[in-house]
Amino acid sequence: MATPISRRSILAAGAGAAAGLALPAAAQATGGHAGTRIRFTLNAVTLDGGEQVVAVTLKTGRLGRIDPASLTPASFSVHAKATSPIPIAPGDQIFSEYDLDRTVTAARLNRDGDIVLELAYAEGVTGGGTLGYIAGKGRNVQLDLVYTITQNAPVVVRGRPVTFAAFAQGRLSNPEVDAFSYHVSGTGMKYRLFSPGRHHGKRPLVVWLHGGGEGASLPDNYYDNETTLRANRGALGFATREAQQIFGGAYVVAPQSQSFWLEDGDRFAPQIRQIIRDVARRHDVDRDRISVVGCSNGGYMSLKMTVEYPDLFASSVPICGVVQSLDPGGPRQITDDELKAIDTPTWLVASRDDDTVPPEPNTVHAHDLIPGSRLSLYDHVIWNGHQFPGHWSWIYVARNDPRQNGETIWQWMARQRN
Repeated sequence: MATPISRRSILAAGAGAAAGLALPAAAQATGGHAGTRIRFTLNAVTLDGGEQVVAVTLKTGRLGRIDPASLTPASFSVHAKATSPIPIAPGDQIFSEYDLDRTVTAARLNRDGDIVLELAYAEGVTGGGTLGYIAGKGRNVQLDLVYTITQNAPVVVRGRPVTFAAFAQGRLSNPEVDAFSYHVSGTGMKYRLFSPGRHHGKRPLVVWLHGGGEGASLPDNYYDNETTLRANRGALGFATREAQQIFGGAYVVAPQSQSFWLEDGDRFAPQIRQIIRDVARRHDVDRDRISVVGCSNGGYMSLKMTVEYPDLFASSVPICGVVQSLDPGGPRQITDDELKAIDTPTWLVASRDDDTVPPEPNTVHAHDLIPGSRLSLYDHVIWNGHQFPGHWSWIYVARNDPRQNGETIWQWMARQRN
């Protein structure tokens, strides 16, 4: 049975975040470190359904040895407040702001002697997410996060019980996201770039094109270059150790639309092409091994790129992409003649229960017309026992799940050459 899908599911789903400024939660100071102000980091992970804060690291390593036996989940309390960075119009909704206590599941020391407070989190649970979706704008935005730490019991530092004076919030840390550098092209389009480690020779390039909710909202002067990596694992999947081994080291670039790709594919295509050209010129990119992958809006745009630049890409992976008209009876986004003319090796992915971009008139139709194309059509989107909305079939590509004839989709992409 199809999973009910809200308007939010037109997005490349999920969560993202901006660490707020230092907002201390005062605690009485006792013991040998009276007056010590402890900075803390928010530790985030991009799950299949979006980024969540999963732990808080208190920077206590410089104070000296802390007795781990003095730490329990009850030693500290953690409160989280998440609000929109831009005004919400009257009558509009944002999913999801929150103001709540986070459950501390464990308190431990890391190898640097810092206290780590592990927090309860799960797919689809409000309270840890770092993105909010503004319904009226159809956009994910990074929520302004304010975390408040309260110490409930002393910890033993160098043999003495200590209660810290105050806590100051620092940065949001997500190693996978932070591995992508920040850039702006000559046309003004922002993008993030993952570069492989030390290598000899030229390496392939994977271009990830985000969904509709991860573009900018320039009427609000909101263009973050963040949500493309925090809303789902689409680009991140290709930067994992598994993917890098399969590709033999690959660059991964994630452009961010100034609005959404479907708004004006003709205008955005050359801007994406310029980013590809710039990355290939500045880095050791194998121009015969450039792949384009996109979901939803980005699935449309990946098809559009192969139509506009038939000799550029070694492979294309449109995921739940839009082909039919957005308006009843209107012209197709990608015409039948254009689909028939695509000769870039193409592997399409969708789920039958997608009621945001129905697969039959879009993905299946494109597969029927694109010569030699492959199709992976799932019944539902389920990963690690959690069922996601049917539109979120990009999760399977991000996890290298589609396969045919014993070959996974990443392996197929890696062997394609122009």
